[in-house]
Formats: sequence, C-alpha cells, structure tokens
Amino acid sequence: MHKASWGMLFAACLVFATGAFGQQGEARILAAREAIRTGDRNTLERLAQQPDTHLLAPYVRYWLLLNKLARPDAPPATELADFLMQEAGSVLAERLRADWLRRLAKDSDWAGFLRLYPDLQSPDREMRCHHWTARLMNGDRGVLADVAAQWHDLTDAHSACDTVLRAAISSGDVSADDAWWRFRRQVENRNTGNARSTLAWLDDGDSSALEQAMKSPSQYLDRLPGNFATKRASRELALAALVRLVREDMPAAHVRLIRLQDRLGADDRAYVYSALALRAAWAQDRMARDWFGAAGDIPMTAEQRAWRVRSALRDNDWNAVLGAIERLNADEQQESEWIYWRARSLAGLNHRAEAEALYARIAGEPHFYGMLAGDELGRPFVVSPHATALSAEQLRLAEDDPGLRRAIALFQLDMRTEAVREWNWSLRGQDEAFRLAASRLALKYDIFDRAINTAELANPKGAFDLRFLTPYRDLIEPQVRSQGLDMNWVYGLMRQESRFVVPARSNSGAQGLMQVMPATGKWVAGKIGMSGYHQGLLSEPNTNVQLGTSYMRLILEDLDNHPVLASAGYNAGPGRAKRWRDARPLEGAIYVETIPFDETRDYVRKVMANTVIYAAMLDGQPQSLKARLGTIAPRPDAQ
Repeated sequence: MHKASWGMLFAACLVFATGAFGQQGEARILAAREAIRTGDRNTLERLAQQPDTHLLAPYVRYWLLLNKLARPDAPPATELADFLMQEAGSVLAERLRADWLRRLAKDSDWAGFLRLYPDLQSPDREMRCHHWTARLMNGDRGVLADVAAQWHDLTDAHSACDTVLRAAISSGDVSADDAWWRFRRQVENRNTGNARSTLAWLDDGDSSALEQAMKSPSQYLDRLPGNFATKRASRELALAALVRLVREDMPAAHVRLIRLQDRLGADDRAYVYSALALRAAWAQDRMARDWFGAAGDIPMTAEQRAWRVRSALRDNDWNAVLGAIERLNADEQQESEWIYWRARSLAGLNHRAEAEALYARIAGEPHFYGMLAGDELGRPFVVSPHATALSAEQLRLAEDDPGLRRAIALFQLDMRTEAVREWNWSLRGQDEAFRLAASRLALKYDIFDRAINTAELANPKGAFDLRFLTPYRDLIEPQVRSQGLDMNWVYGLMRQESRFVVPARSNSGAQGLMQVMPATGKWVAGKIGMSGYHQGLLSEPNTNVQLGTSYMRLILEDLDNHPVLASAGYNAGPGRAKRWRDARPLEGAIYVETIPFDETRDYVRKVMANTVIYAAMLDGQPQSLKARLGTIAPRPDAQ
C-alpha cells in the first residue's frame, strides 16, 4: 500500500477509536479538516481548545479563525493578530492575512486593509486590485496613474479591480481609445462578462446591443442601419459582432466585412483582418498570410504576432518568417523559440554565419529549441552521467526545515493541496543547494512530483538524475515491452502527464499515472479484451499503465508510427493530429510549431524533449531531437 494510504488508514482508525472528543495528532487534524469543510463551528471550537504538540496543530487554529472570518459578526482582530505573530513567516500566516484582507475589503474597511496589507508577502491579482481600491478610497488619486500605466496588462483583471478601472476611465487617466481596445480584447477572448462591464463604463455603451451582437452576430450585422458607423459605440459593437462571427463562420465574417468596409475606417478594417488572420492560422488556412498582410501594423496581441510567424513557417517562406519575427516585440524576440526560428530563417536565406551565432546562444539547453539548435550545429544532446552531489549538512538542513516537515506530514495524510502549498512556500528565497536537498527529501518519501519540480526550480539546466526520474519501472517496463514501445517515449509522456503521481486527476477527469480518460479507458479495455473493466480501475497503477500504454500503441499504429503525431493524438485526440498534417510533407518541427492548440503544442514539445533526455540517460548515447521529429507525411486526402 502507498505510504499516504497507510497514513489515512491509521488516522481513520484513530478517529474511530477516540470519537469526536479528546482527539490528538493526525486524528485531530483530519477531524478539524472535515469540520471546516462542512462548516461545523462547534467541532472546530472544541478541537481548537484541546492542547496538542503535533507538527500540524496550527492548522486547527487556522481553520477555526477562517471559520470566524466567514461569520457575519466582526472579525476577532486580537485572535487574528496573535496567530499572525505566533506563526510569522509560515504559509498559514500568509494565507490567514490574505483571508483577513478579503474580509476587510468585503466590509469596506479600507483603512484597516492598508494597515495590514504591507506584510502580505505574495499578493495575488485579487489582493493587488483590493490594494488599489483601498488607496483610492483613502484619497490617493495617484493610484489612477498606476492603473493607467498597466492598463494593457489588465484586460482580464480580477473583478476586485472594477472600481479603480472605472475610475481611471472617468478621470481621463485612461483614454477612450484605450478603454475601447480593452473592450475589443475581451470580445476576442470571449469574455463577454468583462466586455459588458467595460462597455458600461463608457458613456455611450449599450449592453443590450452587445448581447444581441454576441448571441446572433450574423443577424445583428445584417440589420445594421446605414449610419451605424457615425457613432463610436455602434461601430465598436459592429466590430464585436464581426469578431464573434469570425469564430463561428470565418467565410461569413469575411463576406460581411467586405459588405461593410466602405463604412469602416482603415484601422477598423485592419482590426477585423487581424482576427480573421488568427482564426485562419489556427485552421491552417492559406488565407492567413493575406489577412495578416491586410491587418498591416494594427496593434496585435502576442498570440496574433506569434501566429503571423507560424503561418509563414507553414509555407516555408523564410523571408516572411524573418520579417514576422522582426515585428515581434523586443522581449519576444529574445525567447528561445524565436531565436531558433530566426536562425532557421537566416540559414534558409543562406546567411549561415549569422544563423550559427544564434544557434550557439541556445544550443545544448535541455529544452525543445535548445536541442534543435544543437542539432543544427552538429551537437547531439548529452547529459552528465553523474548524480547531483550534496553534503550531509545540506541534506540535514532540508530534513530539519519546519515547512518541509509539515508538507511531508500533510502528504502522508493525503492532504495534497495543503502539502503542496507548504512545500512551495518553504522553497521561497532558498538557494540551489537547499532546493536540490529538498528534491532528495521528496524522493526519499516517493513524492515524485515535488522531487522533479523542486529540482527543476533549483537547476533547470542540470540535475537530470532528480528531474528525470524512472519510478515504477518494474510495473512499466513489462507493459512497454509487450506493446513494442520505446521506453524513453513512454517515460517522457508519463512524466508530462502526471509527474508520476498515482492519484493524479485532471479537471477533465483524466486519471492516474498516464492520465487516462474514463471513455478512453473503456474503449481501450474493449480493444484489448480486458474483462471486468470499470472506471475505478483507472486509479490502480497496473491497470492504468496497461490501458495507457495500449492506447499509445493503438494511436501510434493509426498515426504512421510517428511519435510526434501519436503524442499530439494522446493529448488532443488522433483525429485532430491527422487533420493538422499538411497537403505536402512537413518538417516535424514545423508541424509541432503550428499545432493550433496551445496546450497540445506545449505538450508535444515537452514530451519529445523529455524523450530525448530519457534516451540520453537510459541509453548513455548522444541523442538527436531533429531525427526523432523527422518528417510528417501528407494527409492521405491531399495525395
């Protein structure tokens, strides 16, 4: 049985044996956690009154104070302040301070908020918004200039920012043009609720018309009066309807743009063309290039700028690729992705020396583009065979760290959310040696995801023995051999799927080491003749790996036995992986770069890079990512 399961069994037995009163240790922690979950204030009060020296004892008092903050009566300021002082520096103190600040904001106690806020060490988006509001409500009009300076980064700001955002528009610190651009971005992102709020802050905004434009864009556009463009709000709503229609029916949107273009300004037309171009690029439609051209120099999102490059890549037009990269902003051009493709475009234009200088900037780095750059320079990827060296004193510091000790205790009680918070908080501000020692500590307790993530935080370019673990090998290797799969690829995919967390479960319902969806598990079980299958078996490691590796084999056979296509198919479905091919042979790296789903594109890049690293470690030989990516065959219908 897994260590965490033993902890839960022990605690459950303790709860049964001691009853609701007089509980100590793990049983008391679990009982208090259940009480906060159900809102049982009486049990929380009783449990908090019981003395206990358990490592996790502060959690009981924290949950009680959290419960008190949720009550309608005034917050117990003295109790809250005492806890913050006694647990100073802990993640619980940080969380309680944030909880208290939320209550102060809810009560509009902005003076109290400003007194408490400075000690919050890691304010999130909501807290920063509340802080701006507190400043405004206490007469600090300078906050509006701060908001205006960050306006373009606040398109999807937390609703707690609404007061200061509206005030910045009303005061004139934010221009009407900037306000309308915010509205446009929210429409593009299908965030109708936020768009509705922005529209309400503009004097001539019409929320009912927005609802019509979003619900039935074709009908809205077809019913526009001849003079619709004379008023800014009417024109913006027409643009919003066009952008919404782009997502629903791209050709229909283009037809309506042509029909209305004489009543729109040049910038308005360019804006709609930028939306059309992005949608066409996602669909791998050749019109994307023309529409990006029609968009010209209209301000674009980072996503649109990136897809202007990718649409040129898909056509193997190196001049256009280079030109599109030069139109990225300065920070984007320094990202490894665009350094590599800039080098490739220069090489394609016979500027070899310039290309090699760019390749050299990232070659050998353990990521997708660093490996490809190394391949272009004739330097296949290698890893150091040596284990990460740590002294006994460095290991002891991690083992004695109170936060890491609390995290391990929480992991053993299957309280993963709380455990991860404690763990991550304990790594803040620590040096590489401490983080590597913490990674070793996690590995000692079979907490594989923390071991990997912590080592990656410590040294993203090294520590391969900690970042690329091979747990459950006695379980995985027989399945890999029986399916005729590449062990390196299976480990590369599994590492990306679950970080080897057995109870891992995604928001979409995928489960286990290989994140198998229930419907997929049922289908694969039928394909391989597994009797007695039921969804509960997905949480059993042996069955999960059997189903996951069987699915890998099935989609690999269906997708040209190509690991790039199969990796994309594992994440997004085999049908999509097939559709993303081209009418002609396509370089594997370009296929990956032009996958239209951000999640799947990032997933395939990481799975393939993981595969190369595992191969370098397990096979002990230099590895070429470019060779593994190979060439993607054309779609059969194109042939």
